[in-house]
Amino acid sequence: MIPPGQGVRVVGDVHGDARAFAIAAETDLFVVQLGDLTDYGPDSAESLRIMFRLLDTGRGLFVLGNHDLKLARALAGRNVRMGPELADTLGQLDAPLRTRAAAAIARAPGWLRWGHVLFVHGGFHTAMLDHQPPPAPDGRVEGALSRALYGEPTGRVQPDGYPERSLRWVDRIPAGLTVYCGHDQRSSNGRPYSRTGAAGGAAVFLDTGAGKGGHLSWIDLPVRD
Repeated sequence: MIPPGQGVRVVGDVHGDARAFAIAAETDLFVVQLGDLTDYGPDSAESLRIMFRLLDTGRGLFVLGNHDLKLARALAGRNVRMGPELADTLGQLDAPLRTRAAAAIARAPGWLRWGHVLFVHGGFHTAMLDHQPPPAPDGRVEGALSRALYGEPTGRVQPDGYPERSLRWVDRIPAGLTVYCGHDQRSSNGRPYSRTGAAGGAAVFLDTGAGKGGHLSWIDLPVRD
């Protein structure tokens, strides 16, 4: 899916920060966006349009994020938790953009392997090493796709009502593999946060708060050997 002979610009959660995403998209590198294109920021509609232009010109793709799946389910008329951020996103989308968004989200991969790199939204599962991601389901998300979208829950609930998530999965990343992900803001200094696990692999978290009072981060990766 990533053209041979090209480097990659891996872009964190956009969350409607279209202005920053437009800057990130201005590159000769192939853009891999880590999901959660919409919600919270001022212009989710334009964020989608930027991504669709990258798709149409063969210059980029996005992996499936939990907010992307939630948007698709809302567009399909399914019962979802309707917070103000999703309501605002839906209000920005005209009929053609709704149709395009539903189709693009249905085709977005749950994770993507690129040599010694794996791109995923929420977290790593060892099944991702040997299996292709399944299509986004209409019902309950399970197995490796659940990890890809939501990370690894601890079983506890945070004060905001959402599940608390653990980083235990980082210890299962094999040596030589780097996982680029978003979903959680782990950074304490505004830069992507890196963590090496017990097995020798590494995770790089690129969500630095775009659309939520922070900024959009991206990292350029050279052409793989």
